[in-house]
Amino acid sequence: MRARLRLLGAVAAVVLLLGGCASGDDARAADATASAEPVPVQATQDVDLLETVRSRGILNCGVYGAAVAFSETQPDGSTTGFDADYCRALAIAMLGDAGAVDFVPLTSAERFTALQTGVIDVLVRNTTWTQSRDGDLAFDFAPVTFYDGQQLMGRASDGFSAASTVADIAGATVCATAGTTTEKNIADAADAAGVEIKVATFEDLDIITDSFINGVCDLMTTDGSGLVGRKAKQEGDQEWVIFPAAPFSKEPLAPAYLPNQSTFGDIVNWTIYATIIFDDKGITSANVEDLLGSGELDAEAVRLLGGEGELQTKMGLEPDAFYQVVRQVGNYDEIYTRNLAPVGLQRAGTPNARWTEGGLIYAPPAR
Repeated sequence: MRARLRLLGAVAAVVLLLGGCASGDDARAADATASAEPVPVQATQDVDLLETVRSRGILNCGVYGAAVAFSETQPDGSTTGFDADYCRALAIAMLGDAGAVDFVPLTSAERFTALQTGVIDVLVRNTTWTQSRDGDLAFDFAPVTFYDGQQLMGRASDGFSAASTVADIAGATVCATAGTTTEKNIADAADAAGVEIKVATFEDLDIITDSFINGVCDLMTTDGSGLVGRKAKQEGDQEWVIFPAAPFSKEPLAPAYLPNQSTFGDIVNWTIYATIIFDDKGITSANVEDLLGSGELDAEAVRLLGGEGELQTKMGLEPDAFYQVVRQVGNYDEIYTRNLAPVGLQRAGTPNARWTEGGLIYAPPAR
C-alpha cells in the first residue's frame, strides 16, 4: 500500500505538470505521451537494491492484481496467483519471510514507470520480454516463468469457433490493452492476413472484458492465458471461443528489474531456477524435509538446499534460502498446478512443460 501511494503521488505530479501546459490538441498529445512506455532509466550500482530491500524489511513487488490465476487482489486485500507466489518466493530468499511482500497493483501504463522510479523493486506482472524493453528501456529480465502467445476470443453466436483464424475477423472491432505488445501484435496479424479491422484500446483488462460482454467489441485479444482465465471466470450465458489454435505471437513472460543490480538480479534469477530444478528432481514442499536426511539427494540438490558445497552464501543469502522457498511455496510445478491448472492451463504438451517432456522450462546447473 505504501508503494502504491508513492506511485499515485508520482503520477499526480506528472498529471499536474502536463495539465499546466496542455490544452485541446496538446492535452490529447500529453495523454498519449503519458500512456506510452517511458524513456530509459540509467540505473547505477550506487544504490544496492538488495540492501535497500533488507533495510526496509519488505519487498515491493509489482503485479497486475486483476490477472485471473496470475495475480488477483482478493476482497480481504490479499493477493493470490502464480505471479504472486513468485513474489513470495523472492521475499523468502531475500528476507526469509513469505509475508514480507507489499503487492503493488499496476496497470500496463504504470508498470514500467513504477519500476524505473523505485516504487517497486521487481515487476512480476505478466510482462513480455522484448528487445525494446531489454535494450531501449534497459530493463533486465529474469528467466521466463510462463511461455504464452496471443490469441483472440469471440462469441460462438457470431460464427467464431476454435477453428477460426485471423483471416475470419475482417471488419470486426477488436478490444486490446493500450500501449502493449498486444495492441501492436493484432494490428500486425491482421495486416499479414490481409484483413482490415478496428482496434479499440483500453487501459484495463476488466474494461476490455466488460466491453466484450456488452458487445462494444466483437472480439477481445490478449495473451492466451489471460483469455483462458477470463473465459473460466466470466463466460456466463455466452459461449466464448478462443482461436486461432496456434498463437500469432510469442509472449515469454518474465519478471523484470533495473539494470546494474547484479546481486539482486542473481537472486531473482536463481530463486526461479531453484524452483525449476526442484521440480526436475521431484523435491516438493511435502517431501523436502524427509529428503534432507535421507541420503537420496544428489550433490546438486544438496547444494541448493544449503548442504555441502552450497553457493547461496556467495550470493549474499542464507545457506538454506532455497530450502525455505521450496518448503514455503513449493517447486515450479506446485506453483503452476496450484494456481493455473484450476482455470484449465495445463503444462503437458505446451512450452511450459519440463524440458525432459518436450517443454522449455529448463534451468542451468547449480554448481
